[in-house]
Amino acid sequence: MTQDARQRWQQRYDSALAAGRVRDADFTTLSGDEVQPVYGPADESAVENFERIGYPGEFPFTRGLHATGYRGRPWTIRQFAGFGNARQTNERFRSILADGGGGLSVAFDMPTLMGRDSDDPRALGEVGHCGVAIDTAADMDVLFDDIDLEGTTTSMTISGPAVPVFCMYLVAAERQGADLGKLNGTLQTDIFKEYIAQKEWLFPPEPHLRLIGDLMEYCAEHIPAYKPISVSGYHIREAGSTAAQELAYTLADGFAYVELGLSRGLDLETFAPGLSFFFDAHVDFFEEIAKFRAARRIWARWLRDVYGATTDKAQQLRFHTQTAGVSLTAQQPDNNIVRTAIEAMAAVMGGTQSLHTNALDEVLALPSAKAAQIALRTQQVIAEETGVANVADPLGGSWYVEALTDEMERQAEDIFARIKDMGTDGTMTAGILRGIEDGWFTGEIAEAAFVYQRALEKGDKKVVGVNTLTGSVDADDKLEILRVSHQVEIDQKAELAGRRQHRDDAAARAAVARMVEVARTEANMVPAMLDAVRAEATLGEICDALRAEWGGYTEPARF
Repeated sequence: MTQDARQRWQQRYDSALAAGRVRDADFTTLSGDEVQPVYGPADESAVENFERIGYPGEFPFTRGLHATGYRGRPWTIRQFAGFGNARQTNERFRSILADGGGGLSVAFDMPTLMGRDSDDPRALGEVGHCGVAIDTAADMDVLFDDIDLEGTTTSMTISGPAVPVFCMYLVAAERQGADLGKLNGTLQTDIFKEYIAQKEWLFPPEPHLRLIGDLMEYCAEHIPAYKPISVSGYHIREAGSTAAQELAYTLADGFAYVELGLSRGLDLETFAPGLSFFFDAHVDFFEEIAKFRAARRIWARWLRDVYGATTDKAQQLRFHTQTAGVSLTAQQPDNNIVRTAIEAMAAVMGGTQSLHTNALDEVLALPSAKAAQIALRTQQVIAEETGVANVADPLGGSWYVEALTDEMERQAEDIFARIKDMGTDGTMTAGILRGIEDGWFTGEIAEAAFVYQRALEKGDKKVVGVNTLTGSVDADDKLEILRVSHQVEIDQKAELAGRRQHRDDAAARAAVARMVEVARTEANMVPAMLDAVRAEATLGEICDALRAEWGGYTEPARF
């Protein structure tokens, strides 16, 4: 990087300012002192390897994607919500939007996550309990009733049955009269992390990858703003990984999806910007900031140097963050408000594009309305009162943060090399598939979780209210938590039975059969799946038909 890097940044910032892409806001300290949009060294040449740090908006994007930082656009407040039936969740969604939430993020119940209908015997007792129950497109209509899908960015956290659920979302948007080409949001769809950490798969890896490839093609052609894959490190971290493992496994999965797109003949410069990421923000403040900064730098370098991306958009890593559910404690649950605030601040200081803050009671149940509002207000206090959005990458150049960022990158590169060595053809995809089949990922995560648990038990790591400072003035107080009534399951099953009775059953079954026929070809499956959804075929009917065609998957034993 030459001496004029600061000047290049200034030109980009001035261009954004002239184009109206800088907010008209008060960019001063609480005492009224002006602050600059970014800070850097007086002499760049005096800073060793300054090109690895640079300025915001410039390769390798260590300090952020945009020259303006959050002065241009604040992060999206995207609260994760879903419980009971579609009507109940719709009420929560509208409350979130009315309270200032900038986007929606849908949590689904376990039967939906596993591609089962609410009346499936395996769904007994689980309907509506960890998210919203979705059986047909009619449920999706209710879920987004009175919410403009064309004007609301919507994230859906689901992987195994992601494509049929996405088709239901598209059909609901059609019925609203929306222009599907203008839809924006994110679908998780990350099947690799299911085999690595979360265990919510439907089929063997290969047919899942077939569906993901079809989805990538369909979105690139028809819904260019929608991101069809959110590569998830969150669940890897929640399963017990270290920060470096979360970073490396997630980016490795992302590289494999790049290889999938290239194998389909898709244009890298077009589809790479449609890949987004989903990270955990844990409680070690500086480690998390370093993780986010390293993630951008690694992704930019690999996309340019390994896969040949030439444009900034294709090299830029965009990510959503959720505060760490695994850091929440049932003991002294009010402490969780503090933990969540610290984790949210780390995500913001690390440059996240959107953020979900967990509620204090989520360790015990789905969040109550009051706890959900506290979580939302946590983000709003950070955004409106702290001044952290005034300066891009305010910790850039810190000796500690830069050293941590370099160390995160070093550890991640070591893990990439191990993964690639497990494959036979030099691709990241082959190494990941072999690592899944051998149980390598699950073994590594289990070992990391064991080491941390031992440190807790020995007292080397402290958790306030759990293994230190356990006394409490309100030890006898009972936290009021949200409980989902069994009536939700009864009503959902009755609703589903009524829909089956009133639909054109022959048309629904024929559409599902046609979808299976397409699955036996190399044609894109999304249009046929959309037809099945329009005919009110249920999620379970669609997924069961594909299970019958493709078979199931059993995780390898590892001792």
